[in-house]
Amino acid sequence: MIRILIAEEAPLLRSGLVAFLGGLHDVEVVASIGTGEKIVSVGLAFQPEVGLIDVDLPGVDGFAASRALQEALPDCRTVLMAARRRPGDLRRAVAVRAAGLVMKNTSPDGLVAAIRRVAGGRRFVDPDLAFTELGAAQNPLTDRELEVLALVCQGLNNPAIGKRLYMSPKTASVHISHILTKLGATNRTQAATAAHHLGLDLDRPIP
Repeated sequence: MIRILIAEEAPLLRSGLVAFLGGLHDVEVVASIGTGEKIVSVGLAFQPEVGLIDVDLPGVDGFAASRALQEALPDCRTVLMAARRRPGDLRRAVAVRAAGLVMKNTSPDGLVAAIRRVAGGRRFVDPDLAFTELGAAQNPLTDRELEVLALVCQGLNNPAIGKRLYMSPKTASVHISHILTKLGATNRTQAATAAHHLGLDLDRPIP
């Protein structure tokens, strides 16, 4: 029996997923929530094997929620659900170590196949999302964001980054926030790790 935690913002879709998946012979829906803030506490309470998570959760988004759930429950594998094809989503899913990424408009059989595949220790990516990613630019960051990230990796704080790049500490903070979002990271260390995995050029000359 595959124990599943569902995290989906829309109440109608959430209840539909609970009813559909709960009716399968090999699936047990142990909990369902509508936001990402409680995913760790609910996960620890119900010990799911798979987390089915909406990428657009309010508050803590699905990427951050996926990472948090796996850090709290290393044996729990996550499947992220996207409402639309967006360049960068697959890269962010990989950065947070999600095991699957599906479209919300996938067929019921396709969703079940993805869940079973992930529960069996494998990975699943919706082909449309994969082709969207292949058609997008490899580097999700602007040149300025790469410069900021390079200084972040050197251990500089916001005032030091601002001084080096002739910007205010607040502007540096805004750039870092954009970098974390694009890389699916929740802190500077994770952003540096994600950049390394993506092979981003952080050795460019900086003024």
